[in-house]
Order: sequence, then structure tokens, then C-alpha cells
Amino acid sequence: MPQGQPVSVPDDGLSTRQRRNRPLTIVHTGVQKGKSTAAFGLGLRGWNQGWDIAVFQFVKSAKWRVGEEAAYKALGALHDSDGVGGPVEWHKMGEGWSWSRKQGSDEDHAAAALAGWLEIKERIAAERHDLYILDEFTYPMKWGWVDVADVVATLRDRPGRQHVVVTGRDAAPELIEVADLVTEMTKIKHPMDAGQKGQRGIEW
Repeated sequence: MPQGQPVSVPDDGLSTRQRRNRPLTIVHTGVQKGKSTAAFGLGLRGWNQGWDIAVFQFVKSAKWRVGEEAAYKALGALHDSDGVGGPVEWHKMGEGWSWSRKQGSDEDHAAAALAGWLEIKERIAAERHDLYILDEFTYPMKWGWVDVADVVATLRDRPGRQHVVVTGRDAAPELIEVADLVTEMTKIKHPMDAGQKGQRGIEW
């Protein structure tokens, strides 16, 4: 993409504007850290454009208060009070629709994960949000809690102009195939290789 220009232009009958504004399915996968961080950075851009942002975290504990969550909720409050940016919703396991990995059986977790996905499907059908960040959503698909074919069909056929970002390791090949943008985070070096544990402001 020299100077931000596409390598080739398909003969699809769309104008430049129509092609530019197509909704994107984005996947951040791979073994290195940074997948969620990149997705949340994209969300900040969207918020600044006035987009309606919805974050759904599928694995992190409800008790784990990450920095991005606090920042996003503050931005949502700023929008509500002053009309700046866009509205923000943040949902994660152990809060309402989701689940806690520390309690319940695998069957309980699977049922709750499926319920969470069905909620997202309803919102997509209703064109509820402009950007969905499905954080660590690759894992419920990998574990068989959510049907990969259903996810792929829903994302492929979704109406309107809704962007979807999926993060997590081991993204299903079918998800990668339907995605428009796929990034694999590969590890070159990591502080943990030298025995250093995660630290405040870097990992959370």
C-alpha cells in the first residue's frame, strides 16, 4: 500500500467512496501481547469520530479492572455529559450476560458464552453499534462454546456499516478467511523471557 493507496482496484462496480466505507471485519491474533491493545486503540479513533462503541470481553475476570476499561467508561461519561465523541458500552464476564472462569462447570461457561454471542448477534441484526470489539472471542470458538460457522455467517452477512474487531490467539481459519484485515502478533522478545513479571501500566 504505497502512500496509503491500494495495490489494485477490483472491478466490483463500487465507487471509491462506497468501497472505502465498507464495514470491516478485523482479526488480531497470534501469541504475542498487543492484540487487545491494538483493538482498543482502534476504538479510540472510532470514539473520536462519534461512533457508538461496544466492547465485549469474553475471558478476563470481572474482578480485573484493566486500564482500558476505566478510560473507555470515562469517555462514555464524557459523551453523556458533554456530547463529545460517541457512546460507549463495556461488558465483560461476570457482569450480567457473561461468566466467570473461576466458578461453575464448563457447561455453565459454555451456556453463558453462547448467551453472550446471541446478545451480540441481536445487536448486529439491529445495527445497534458502529464498532464491536469482541475481546478474546477466539477462545469460546476454539473451545466449541460458540459455533464458528454461525459467527462467520453473521459477520459476513451483517447489515449496514458495522465494524467488528475480534482478538485472541488461535483464530479459526474460517474467521481469518472471512475477515478483511488480519494481523498476527508474533513474538520476537518479551520481558517474561528474562523472568520479569507483568507490570502496572504495561500489562494492565
